Amino acid sequence: RGAVAGEKAAFTWNDCNAALAEGRPILVEIGADWCPTCRRQRPIIAELAEDPRFGDLIVFAVDFDAQRDVVRKLGARSQSTLIAYGGGSEVGRSVGETRKASIAALLDRTL
Repeated sequence: RGAVAGEKAAFTWNDCNAALAEGRPILVEIGADWCPTCRRQRPIIAELAEDPRFGDLIVFAVDFDAQRDVVRKLGARSQSTLIAYGGGSEVGRSVGETRKASIAALLDRTL
């Protein structure tokens, strides 16, 4: 089925590369179930993804523990890393950010 705008999808290279090739706005969310910062980020990201201005945003979830190869290839050093892509390339990233305004500003860069 692939990735659908406005939904969170499990990260796969095929889906992410296809969305990048289309120039779609993308947020890669690297998290872990045991991570308190990640637990604080998730509802903020879910709420922002519902905002009409981010209607085309695709959120890909990377499991920090189960997808170590992806974490390494993306150059992430820790869980709670957010990587934003717009127009087919990386436009920003943050680690440990839990302020809604800062996460929204990161997402704005994908547009």
